[in-house]
Amino acid sequence: MNRPVSDIAFTPSVKTVQERLGSRKGYASMEQRGGWNDVVTADLAAFIAERDTLFLSTANAEGQPYIQHRGGPPGFLKVLDEHTLGFADFSGNRQYISVGNLDDNPKAFIFLMDFANRRRIKIWGRAEVVENDAALREKLHDPDYGSEPERMFVFHIDAWDVNCPQHIKPRFTEEEVGESMQALRDRIAKLEADCCTCEPKE
Repeated sequence: MNRPVSDIAFTPSVKTVQERLGSRKGYASMEQRGGWNDVVTADLAAFIAERDTLFLSTANAEGQPYIQHRGGPPGFLKVLDEHTLGFADFSGNRQYISVGNLDDNPKAFIFLMDFANRRRIKIWGRAEVVENDAALREKLHDPDYGSEPERMFVFHIDAWDVNCPQHIKPRFTEEEVGESMQALRDRIAKLEADCCTCEPKE
């Protein structure tokens, strides 16, 4: 029997804790029904296309973890094929911790968050840093972004899962708030215009 892809996270130690705390039966049932996915579905691709932020986790040779924020225009994280994601990487504080970690340990993790709709997606896999690849650069770089990438990150998906919305506090971007406020402004303007056309009372 093939191992479920969730075994990338559910190690024997994790399963022992799940058994002790009463959740192993439910997760075993999930695994029997097909479990987590390891390919990019239409739903995942649509979710990725709307994101303007990601958190990339790597670890060095000693296992010391590191989390790095990356952001850009919505859809800056691209689907390259059903098993591969990529994004252009721009100059930052020039510490190069993620780049160095991946030289030692290719295992990586992407965390995507949709605060407004209280959704989060976790993606396990392996990442690599790519330089001097003009074709890949063209696929990943948005020329309207206003900055030139230093390199590209390519992420090979091993498993992904959707978290429940529990404990996610909704937050909204400036653009999302602006859209809601514009609808209110339009409504106020219409009411004011209608009021001005009313017949004056005696």
